[in-house]
Amino acid sequence: MKTAAVLLAPGFEEGEAMVVIDILRRLDIRVQTLSCAGTREVTSYHGIPVLADATLAESLDLTFDALILPGGPEGSMNLARNGQVIEFVRRHDGQQRLICPICSAAARVLGGNGLLNGRRYVCSGDLWQQVTDGVYVDAHVVEDRNLISGRGLGRVFDFAFTVAARLTGDDGPAREQAEHIYYPW
Repeated sequence: MKTAAVLLAPGFEEGEAMVVIDILRRLDIRVQTLSCAGTREVTSYHGIPVLADATLAESLDLTFDALILPGGPEGSMNLARNGQVIEFVRRHDGQQRLICPICSAAARVLGGNGLLNGRRYVCSGDLWQQVTDGVYVDAHVVEDRNLISGRGLGRVFDFAFTVAARLTGDDGPAREQAEHIYYPW
């Protein structure tokens, strides 16, 4: 069974996190939510308290097939400033695991810490103008080697189904699930 970790920092965009969790779990991908705060409880961008499965600090030795990095103005900044997050992402990237930022996370977390490594990506707004180590592409979802990035909340289903299809190695189940929820992926 494939595994994914969703990194939740204070101020994370709850829609981006929850939709991805939902879609991956529908496709039998084991998802673990990891709080990148001092406790398992993390408050989202819109003030919703969420209880993560574990903290990142107690999960640093684990390895996942994919890391999901939700955006949110505060959430992505909090991820970008967290040394444990950066080392966790760097280790997974070095092992060619999927690195999957959405919205502002590609620019702030990866681009802000030199982790794009020349790969193509997409992010929200004009944050791409501050990034020097990646190649911005104006698209809904961009795949480049083990990096899958999504524009933002309005494209979260496209992003989630793309991540799920890469994890399962087959677009078929993801397409069936998309049809099941009436989403034209």
